[in-house]
Amino acid sequence: MTSTLRVTGLSGFDTESMIEKLMEAERVKVDKVKQERQLLLWRQELYNDLNKDFANFIINTRKAFGLTTSTSTGMLLPNSYKNLSWIKKAVSSNPSIATVSAAAGVYDGNYKVSVSQLAEGVTLSSASEIANLDDEGKIINGKGERIKELQFTIYDGQVDEENQPIAFTITVSEQEEGKGITMQDVVNAINSSGANIRASYDKANKRFFLQTKGTGEKAQIKIEVDTENDNYRYFINHLNLTDGQKNEKGEPITYLAKRLAEGFQGKDAIIDFNGAQGIKSSSNTITINGITMNLTGTGDFTITVNTDVDGIYEKIKDFVDEYNKLVDKTNELLTQKRYYDYHPLTDEQKKEMKEKEIELWEEKAKSGLLRNDDIISRTMQNIRSSLYDQFDGYYKLITEIGITTEKYSAGSAGGKLAIDEEKLKKAISENPEAVMDLLFGDGDSKSDKGLVTRIYDNMIDGMEDIIEKSGTGNNSSLFQQVKYNILTDFRTRLGSRSYLDRDIQDFNNKIDELNDKLFQKENYYYQKFSALETYISQMNAQSAWLAQQFSSAGY
Repeated sequence: MTSTLRVTGLSGFDTESMIEKLMEAERVKVDKVKQERQLLLWRQELYNDLNKDFANFIINTRKAFGLTTSTSTGMLLPNSYKNLSWIKKAVSSNPSIATVSAAAGVYDGNYKVSVSQLAEGVTLSSASEIANLDDEGKIINGKGERIKELQFTIYDGQVDEENQPIAFTITVSEQEEGKGITMQDVVNAINSSGANIRASYDKANKRFFLQTKGTGEKAQIKIEVDTENDNYRYFINHLNLTDGQKNEKGEPITYLAKRLAEGFQGKDAIIDFNGAQGIKSSSNTITINGITMNLTGTGDFTITVNTDVDGIYEKIKDFVDEYNKLVDKTNELLTQKRYYDYHPLTDEQKKEMKEKEIELWEEKAKSGLLRNDDIISRTMQNIRSSLYDQFDGYYKLITEIGITTEKYSAGSAGGKLAIDEEKLKKAISENPEAVMDLLFGDGDSKSDKGLVTRIYDNMIDGMEDIIEKSGTGNNSSLFQQVKYNILTDFRTRLGSRSYLDRDIQDFNNKIDELNDKLFQKENYYYQKFSALETYISQMNAQSAWLAQQFSSAGY
């Protein structure tokens, strides 16, 4: 928009004020369009806030149920409801030997376990200080000279496709002539080799450590060196490596290159479980028939498994409470009163009001913007209707386990869930597996899907509709945690531009057009008033000239 230098008021008229008054009437059109745009922005904000609430409800309740697990990177992975550990309460008679948990399908009862051996990896360490180091910590040979290069081969128990051992060749060379090699250089080479072995060096105590990353018989440390190379052999032999065994005098047994080349293997855990003897595991975490044992010692213990009726009830109740909060919010949005006399404030109106007055005004102006909204109404009604469709299982209806919905009322999004505590606990106690199927079933057909699954599915459908209507705001990553491909249609079909985004852009374009017209109109008024002032100035000059002529003539 160009600016124009204007000089006004030469005629005595307050031109600026007069034009400002004329323009006020013209600006009403722009303010009205801005108000309409603001209503759309508020409506978009309300949609996005609700969609965020939907997403957080699904994500948080999935986590609470254990239906998703988090990786070290924060990624959420699905978990079958049949693997849930809070359905059954498992207790170890001796937690110093093992702590235990049980999956949903484990039968109640007592299970006897005997642990005869724990799984172990391989650990080798320097039994005494490493002596083949000079004053600067550089590795030296038998002649006291700095070694320029080292090479040896490590095996960790991994095999290739042909079941042949995989060799990891470790080569360490000095970086600068005469600078030599340190034990830390050796550690770094081992740890970056890809072998499932961790190396470390304690500089203060001059001790070297090797440890397999895993446990079990397949875990191995085997070191081969070219024994004809004096420097290589001397280095390996003077590491003073031991696996912790001692001789008759109680002194640690250290191993030379020949013994290290034979290798050291880990051990499998060995247990007897309820009569099944000699069960082996490479890990100290063992799962048998849905019972998971984390072994920490040897000996005998008993596992007692019972259905955790109270625990299950609390999980279901917590879910229902969170769902009902969401129903309350949608009901409020759908039934809020619309105050049609409260329009969005213009910039000029805000200048005349205090901050609190603006806040209260806008609260009224935003009220009812989603009243009787089709998308929200349809979403909540679909959820409510799906809960009364029959289930394909032992229990056919949610009412059989004591879950119902409150009565539907006009103008409401749908009834909240209600629980008959006694009836639900009785169903859990009598047939916990059937209750879990009714809640979490996730088959291909509609009748195979459980109550929780139906709520999630219908809510996600509603989320996709809202995304098309109002976009994602700043919540794309959050929505994708709910469903990884939830934005696919939005991106491919709508090009990531929601319907409200398109409408808002239309208003922006219209506002720009009106502002251009305002500028042109204002220039028009200034031109007209400037011409008027010029005319008046000319008339004043003529009058003055005539008056002077009459005065000179003696009139």
